[in-house]
Amino acid sequence: MDNQLTNVVLVGPMGSGKTSVGRRLACVLKRDFFDSDFEIIARTGVAIDHIFDVEGEEGFRQRETQVLKDLCEIPNIVIATGGGIVIKEENRTLLKHDSFVVYLSSSIAQLVKRTANSKSRPLLEQSSNREKTIRDLVNAREDFYQEVADVVIETTGKKLYAIINEIKKVAPK
Repeated sequence: MDNQLTNVVLVGPMGSGKTSVGRRLACVLKRDFFDSDFEIIARTGVAIDHIFDVEGEEGFRQRETQVLKDLCEIPNIVIATGGGIVIKEENRTLLKHDSFVVYLSSSIAQLVKRTANSKSRPLLEQSSNREKTIRDLVNAREDFYQEVADVVIETTGKKLYAIINEIKKVAPK
């Protein structure tokens, strides 16, 4: 892996801090930052929940894969992914190829707290029990997060700067 061109990709469940960590990490590493969900919104001109409503989850996942392919072609960036990016095998293959993947892990309680006021998470908006939905999603995806991860960083109860410092110690320079 050529460290000068290696992307740092953040994976993990919704609410684990991928976007917040990614934005700050990119500044610290002096790299450009991309969020795959924001990229989908920019390309379509509509919110993710609208894509879910019109195209369903499968339509969204197809768009997500195309965005991931495109972002992986850009060298030396930090990418925050959507929580479900690891579902598709094609995405896991892309993530494991020439990227340094950081799995941001967090407790269910922390994820519930961090997503409590969010109105832009379609899988949670369809749920009457947010905690159960988050737990089910994490359980269904945990093995995939572990499969693609070069390193796992536990974020529960940690400040942003502490998480950044942990990643900085192990990330390609």
